[in-house]
Amino acid sequence: MNKGSEIARGKTKILYENPAQPHQVVVEQMDNISAGDGARRHEIAGKGRLAAQTTARVFRLLNLCGLPTHYLNGGEDDDNNEMVVRRCTMIPLEVVTRGVAAGSFVKRNPSLQRGTLLVPHVIEFFFKDDAAHDPLITPDQIVARGLASPQEVGVMTELARLTFDILAHAWRRRDVLLVDLKIEFGRLSGGENQGQLVIADVIDNDSWRIWPQGREELMLDKQIYRNLESVDAAALDRVKQSYERVADFVGTFPVMRPGMAAVIADSPSRVERANDVVKMLGQLGLPTVRHVASPAATPGYVLQLVQQLEASFARLILVAVGENDLLRSMLDASSAAPVLDGNDDPQRLAMQCAKLLGLEDTVLFGRTLLMQANARSSVLHADASLQQSGPQAPGAALG
Repeated sequence: MNKGSEIARGKTKILYENPAQPHQVVVEQMDNISAGDGARRHEIAGKGRLAAQTTARVFRLLNLCGLPTHYLNGGEDDDNNEMVVRRCTMIPLEVVTRGVAAGSFVKRNPSLQRGTLLVPHVIEFFFKDDAAHDPLITPDQIVARGLASPQEVGVMTELARLTFDILAHAWRRRDVLLVDLKIEFGRLSGGENQGQLVIADVIDNDSWRIWPQGREELMLDKQIYRNLESVDAAALDRVKQSYERVADFVGTFPVMRPGMAAVIADSPSRVERANDVVKMLGQLGLPTVRHVASPAATPGYVLQLVQQLEASFARLILVAVGENDLLRSMLDASSAAPVLDGNDDPQRLAMQCAKLLGLEDTVLFGRTLLMQANARSSVLHADASLQQSGPQAPGAALG
């Protein structure tokens, strides 16, 4: 990969200029592994390749779900452990989402038993300072120090939670429990959307705790290295094997499973309504087919269509757009696929379809979470705007 002069160097990665694009940076992952703020350091041949693969695959998943990240491309074997990202001004914070009590959280909360599920998830901020061992910092302190605005703290909290839930879903489908997750944020330094807050740095096997079958003794993450009483070649090879397994697992994360929403109108007069439903489904990236079939005029064709759709698509949802309930009832009686009422609100219908298909598809699951988050945000923004408009004049009516 073409890269220019070195910009910065950390414990596990190097940043280079991208000569062709001033608003982009090349990130090279090194073979180093460290723990205890660098007190323990070793080199594992090939770890940089695995870290680059894992990071690129995680960020591709987040991009597909619609979350804002700095990742552009690269990270696979033929990229020499390098990936291209948008240049960011990093915020010196680590944002940790905890779904299960473990690590330092248990030490700071001794009343909690290790392994306890945390509902709701706990979001914590740590100020990046190796000399001070990355101390815990509160949102108020973040704002007071000028590290981020109150709005940015809220956005980081929401994005951290979404990222955790998306990755937890992906791991859960592989019978692995995501215990906690550390991510970082930056502001885009230039180009399109300059100043936007994005998920940045890396997300690799050093960024989380993962327990297959929910069993800590089967862990596959960096904690294996931290727990080593003595470090020799055999121990480091075991660590590498775990990182290889994780990279292989994560390689399947961004893959969408084929699914189809078949929107069926019972008459030409309902086609426009069917098109509204298809348009909303398209906003979530859901593939669709459209048909017109009448249970009264063409009942045989309705049954034939159901058989054809079931034979063509392994994961199918039927949406009945009818003048009455006859089409939905006929589809429900003749198909094993879920049947939804197409006369419902199109956005609610799209969410129902995404939730059903998202049970086995992390990309759709993530898009559903993001749509829900955006809906919450729009309500909060509307309320804030209303409050800023000031008190209503006496006698004025609400419009």
